[in-house]
Amino acid sequence: MAKKAVAGFRDKTSTSGRSHSKVIKMVKSENGSYTFQEEMILNELVQDYFKK
Repeated sequence: MAKKAVAGFRDKTSTSGRSHSKVIKMVKSENGSYTFQEEMILNELVQDYFKK
């Protein structure tokens, strides 16, 4: 049987749920190809991350 992997990025002291989100941004390089940048950031900073 397959096992399900569960990520534990939740703050144990908080009862509001997950405090971080994994964001993936597509970035164009100098030669025209695209790469993906993945980061774990706070939920409050997600909108600001995609504005830059």
